[in-house]
Order: sequence, then C-alpha cells, then structure tokens
Amino acid sequence: MKAVVLQGRGGPEVVASTDVPDLGPPRGDEILVRVRASSVNGTDLGLRRGGLPAPLVRRRPFVLGFDLSGVVVACGPKVTAFAPGDEVVALLGHGGGGQAEHALLRQGRAASAPRGVPASETAGLPLAGLTALQALHRRAQLHRRPGARVLVVGASGGIGAFAVQLAVLAGARVTGTASAGKRDFVAALGAEDVVGHDAIRGTYDVVLDSPGALPAAAARRLLAPGGVLVSTHPASVQSARGLLASALGGPGYTVVATSARSADLARLVRLVETGRLRVPVDRVFPLADPAGAHSHLESGRAAGKVVLAVADEPFA
Repeated sequence: MKAVVLQGRGGPEVVASTDVPDLGPPRGDEILVRVRASSVNGTDLGLRRGGLPAPLVRRRPFVLGFDLSGVVVACGPKVTAFAPGDEVVALLGHGGGGQAEHALLRQGRAASAPRGVPASETAGLPLAGLTALQALHRRAQLHRRPGARVLVVGASGGIGAFAVQLAVLAGARVTGTASAGKRDFVAALGAEDVVGHDAIRGTYDVVLDSPGALPAAAARRLLAPGGVLVSTHPASVQSARGLLASALGGPGYTVVATSARSADLARLVRLVETGRLRVPVDRVFPLADPAGAHSHLESGRAAGKVVLAVADEPFA
C-alpha cells in the first residue's frame, strides 16, 4: 500500500509517498480503516526535524500521520463499537500510521465521523480539536469560569483555530494573536480582538499557548488572579520550569497531553455536525505530495489545517 514514510531527519524532502507492506488483519479490539484523508500536524514536523523525542521512529518504515478520517473495512473479534462500512475519525498513537491507504487502530481511538461533512475536513478534527478541547476544559476548567477572558496564542493555527471557537461557545471573551494577514480569519472564528504576537496587553483568566513557545515567566505577566496558562509542549524546558514555579506557589501553569478519549472526540463530532464548530482547512494536498504539505505548513502561510487526501473518490 502507499504511505507517507519518514526517511530521515531534515527538511520536507525527507518525507515521501512510497510502497510499504500491507497491514495484517485486525486483532482483538482493533479496526482496519481505509483512509480517506489525514492531516499534517506539528507533531509530524517535529519528528521530521528531529526536535521531538521519538523512540518509535527507529522502527522502519515509520509512517507519519496521527489522525485520520476513513471507513472501517474489517473488525477484530472484540470490536463492539463499529462495523464494516462505518465512517470514522480517529486519533492515532505515538506510532503514527494515518497517512497511508490503510490504518490499524484500537476502537477506543475512533468516533463516528460527522455526517455530511467532507473527509478532507473531518481529517483535520481529531488531533488539533482534541488538544484545544482538553486544554480549555480539562486543564483550564473553562466551563467553570463563566465570562472568562481567554487569550489564544497562535490563533490562526490548527489548535488555535479550534480553541477560539470552543472558547466562544463556552461564553468566553476571546483575544487571539495572529500575523497581520490572518487577523480577519481569526476574527471570523469569533475572537473579539485580534492582535500581533508582540502587542498583547492586559491579563487573562485563561491563556492557551498553542505553539508551546511562551517562556514560563509569561504566566506572571499575562494571568489575572486565579488564572491558568496551558502549554501544548509537555516535554519542553519552559514547561518544566512553569510547572515547578506553579507547584511552588507561582502563577498557574499547566500542560496538555492530548488523549484519545472517544467521548471527547464524539463531542467535537456533534459540534461539527450541528454547524457550531467549523474545521478550517487551508489547503488539501494529494498523498503523493507530502513534501509540499510540509513546506506549506511550516512556511507560516497556512491559516487552519493542512490535509493530505488519500482517496480522491468515495469508496464503493
């Protein structure tokens, strides 16, 4: 089968679409999914650049892709949630495998796909959407902060675009940071105010650092009393410093480690299905051009998600 393989560490040229061995049949509670589309995330870029700890990358071939949309084609004997023919979206584990014609995953990592929404959109939902949802509601407890002031750093990215919308749905007053050319995009997602990254003023009840680039000291100047800053980079040095300072009585600081919770994914699916949450897709690339997708995402030009289309036509 065709798959996007990481051939080494470096620039976009080290990812390629090539033939890999077919997957075996699903076992236990696994489902075999014929993939329609998979999104390109910061995790893919980080692995390719060599900037993330990734012992599993030693396995060859290593297939990139950490979320997908597709159709179930076979089920293991312990599967109870799905049947062949079901359309699903899923968050994969650290072993990747989403950017391929087929993927094997445990049923608990999947949810029924939103009805009536193209696969090229739904593929962008699982990783970025779950990260935003879990950062805001599980880590920052936004649902317990009525009328909160929320700052989303990197609001035009995949995680940030979902975070703006989810915070607005929770009744928050949202400020987003974005470059000049993307401010209209962020405002259309519901942000009351959109500013440059170097023009942040005031304090906030919740700060979501979606690029995971803010120094730990930023919590002290950005947070209102009782506020919390959530970072998306649990393994970074600044996160370790922030967690230590918070434990010693400093400003609230926490990190989000995205979890494949099927209930959370189903919640996002319902929001998309009812039109309350939009999956903002910037551009769709064919599976044959993963280097182009990587180049576009890391160029900074993308507003929202970048997706790889695995299948051009609906399956029979």
